[in-house]
Amino acid sequence: MAGRFVPRTTAVPRQEPGSGAGSASAPPQTRTWTPPGPLDLRLVLSPLRRGPADPTYRALPDGTFWRATRTPAGPGTLRVSASHDGGISATAWGPGAQWLLDGLPALLGAGDTPDAFRPRHRLVALTQHRRPGLRLLRTGLVMESLIPSILEQKVTTDEAYRAWRLLLRTYGTPAPGPADAAFGTHGLYVMPDARTWSLVPSWEWHRAGVDAKRSATILRAVRVARRIEEAAAMELPEAMARLQLIPGIGPWTAAETLQRSNGAADAVTVGDLHLPGIVGHALAGNRNADDEEMLELLAPYAGQRHRATRLIMLSGHTPARRAPKMTPRDIARM
Repeated sequence: MAGRFVPRTTAVPRQEPGSGAGSASAPPQTRTWTPPGPLDLRLVLSPLRRGPADPTYRALPDGTFWRATRTPAGPGTLRVSASHDGGISATAWGPGAQWLLDGLPALLGAGDTPDAFRPRHRLVALTQHRRPGLRLLRTGLVMESLIPSILEQKVTTDEAYRAWRLLLRTYGTPAPGPADAAFGTHGLYVMPDARTWSLVPSWEWHRAGVDAKRSATILRAVRVARRIEEAAAMELPEAMARLQLIPGIGPWTAAETLQRSNGAADAVTVGDLHLPGIVGHALAGNRNADDEEMLELLAPYAGQRHRATRLIMLSGHTPARRAPKMTPRDIARM
């Protein structure tokens, strides 16, 4: 099914580290920024990480965070770290360097309003008190969150993370700057552009374990990538509607995307396999809650429901597993 969307072409060759966008010849640009309040870089940036070996993201033991992305100005690599005085130091490489530095405050939650949140449950209040550095990030980039969210539809996270990793290392480009020197042979990669995604052959989707339904959804999305990116500047209802115009993108995928691209504090994830039970268990002692009950429990947090679910997840108050973990499929062997 996915093959009918692909022109007759060979696979797009991957660039070798050190070539093209991966060149470290251009000098880096730097910026410092002081956040308006407590800020925990790991909590803020962790939603961007798609698995422990995500080619676009690294968190190092020294407290430095690296991010590779495709900006409207081109590929870019961003390195951020916190200083002892509470400031944030950032260095960026590549054509997208200035764009990344200009967007640093928004990325780290400068436009977020955590003070507007009013806990209605003791568990939520306690977690908020223990996690004062939580702010909701905003990347301003829709496609980079939409594609991995589509890959995560109806599969285990391990399957989705593997697909994301394989596709980026095959069709992405090495990130600008010293990423390869910093991370060895498994350096940072920038996500392919829309045209490159559209040229991925059906057999490569299959090799990555991506079924025809998900690959077809991605192909439909990249064909209108410019219109989709416009959702980054929309209010949440309009942005949700814009993404769901694409067949195969429903409320779950749209919410997961806009939480990251728009910093949408009210984009509650409906249709998730586990979240209703987690919220139900934490707020009402009901691990069997469905979406309807979850939304009822979150109603007091209207406007901030995504923040409420983040705090619930960070509380660690989740129900014990009762069933064996779902076995990942390997459709590449089929």
